Amino acid sequence: MDQNSQAESGSDARSILEGQIRECFGRVVYSHKTHEKCADILLARLSTIKLTQIILSSITTASFFVVILGNSKAGAIIGVVISTVLLVLHAYTKNYDLGELAQKHRQAAADIWLIREEYISLLTDLRAARLSLEKLGTRRDELLERLHAIYTGAPSTTVAAYRSAQKALQTQEDMTFSDQEIDAFLPNSLHQKT
Repeated sequence: MDQNSQAESGSDARSILEGQIRECFGRVVYSHKTHEKCADILLARLSTIKLTQIILSSITTASFFVVILGNSKAGAIIGVVISTVLLVLHAYTKNYDLGELAQKHRQAAADIWLIREEYISLLTDLRAARLSLEKLGTRRDELLERLHAIYTGAPSTTVAAYRSAQKALQTQEDMTFSDQEIDAFLPNSLHQKT
């Protein structure tokens, strides 16, 4: 093989590897955002349930006061019905700890965030030709192994969370910054030169 064909072959291999790493990076970005959205959805649901429990407890208490003070059969029926609904909510939150599940999603998102940042560094190293193909492949494989370990311990995500992540990433451009926004965070000496 002559030098030109070796260079072309190396360039093709780098291009193929870059394509694969970019694909992995895209999936990691979505996984990260989806776990964040799962946590948000669960915490919102938990907040709604807690508020509902407070309201139902207040109504139950008021209806029993009506029964005690006014001897009202309607108040007793309302109290029984609402206290039954309240019992169901308590049983649901006892068996399904939304706060704990949300925290697990937050932890998964934090762990995936680090992998996401390492993929960015790997793509940077690839573009800057700082590492050999062999070292790039090794780092890619290490990231995949670490990501697998995170996914194995992470709770499952939902379709609603994925759609919310998709909207945040595509429509709202969550996690993207203009050069001006980045420059605003940096000292003047590190601003991008135009």
